[in-house]
Amino acid sequence: MKLECEIEKIKNGIFIVERITGKNLTLPALNSILLIASNKSLKLRSTNLSLGVEIEIPARVEKEGVVAVSGAVLSGVFLNIPEVGNVKIDGADGNLSIKTKNTNIKLKGQPHDDFPTIPTVSGKVFEIEAKKLTEGIKSVYYSSSPSDIKPEISSVYIYTNEDNLVFVSTDSFRLAEKKIKIKGLEEIHGLLLPFKNVSEILRIFDDTRGVVKVCFNKNQISFSSDNIYLTSRIIDGNFPDYRQIIPKETKTEAILLRQDLLNALKLANVFSDKFNQVNLTIKPREKFFELSSANSDIGENKTYLEAAAKGESIELGFNYKYFLDCFQSISSDSVSIKLSGNSRPMIISPVADQSFTYLIMPMNR
Repeated sequence: MKLECEIEKIKNGIFIVERITGKNLTLPALNSILLIASNKSLKLRSTNLSLGVEIEIPARVEKEGVVAVSGAVLSGVFLNIPEVGNVKIDGADGNLSIKTKNTNIKLKGQPHDDFPTIPTVSGKVFEIEAKKLTEGIKSVYYSSSPSDIKPEISSVYIYTNEDNLVFVSTDSFRLAEKKIKIKGLEEIHGLLLPFKNVSEILRIFDDTRGVVKVCFNKNQISFSSDNIYLTSRIIDGNFPDYRQIIPKETKTEAILLRQDLLNALKLANVFSDKFNQVNLTIKPREKFFELSSANSDIGENKTYLEAAAKGESIELGFNYKYFLDCFQSISSDSVSIKLSGNSRPMIISPVADQSFTYLIMPMNR
């Protein structure tokens, strides 16, 4: 292997693929980055078996070849190369030489024969703007269960409904749903993206412009755009029929300013107990909306907010952290809160954007 490429481009590529390398004692190859020089490009590849990525970088290739080196070491090297311009890379006898204007580095390589292949996924295909893909995932993924005990809810569930690509996640205590309008989509009955892979998918495509091509089958899914190709396993399971728990009727509704509610929640957090409980009281006839919290070691707090409320009076407790999380998915000035009884879920949604729905189960008072 012998090539020359831009320092900045290879540096950015290495930082992306290094995050996916694993710390695997039984399969040391998973700790490495595979460098493949061919035609007019350098490909950087890494995998942890659940997630795989390949970044293609333009390069002037004099000699084709393959070398595997420690991902952590290679990342550390380029993290501390402050130069701009080009870098010369030479691979011989399984080792790697890196030369810039001011540095000359030699890295010991690792056996690349055991490096797993990154599959080329075949199956159903659709295209989506990168911005819409990341928006859909960002809006809901924080509601997934971080535990693998129930893999089907440790995921982001994706399916189609009419002209919408729907993203859903739940940990059984709260649920988030985001609808992204895309015309001409083929029917997708349901994909379960593993929660552990979602953060890397977001990180890799968050700054991507243009269209992402998505291809999937029963076991795997791939995302490709420009010089990036990423694959992920798909969870084999059934997502809960969450529509059954969304209340069909509303007994109490309040509309209030997003910032006022956010400030009140943050203040209530200071006085919340070890269960993070905050209490909500709505009395529409008295035009009364209150958030309160109490902690025997600190004190208590009651915050009154202006709200347009209607329906029955109600009191319930909820986990303030769950409520606070949904504000990252709400950008409108006003928020709607709908309730259908003390033991029924609370539904939060932006007033100006009905594509996002958030549901929180109440806590026992």
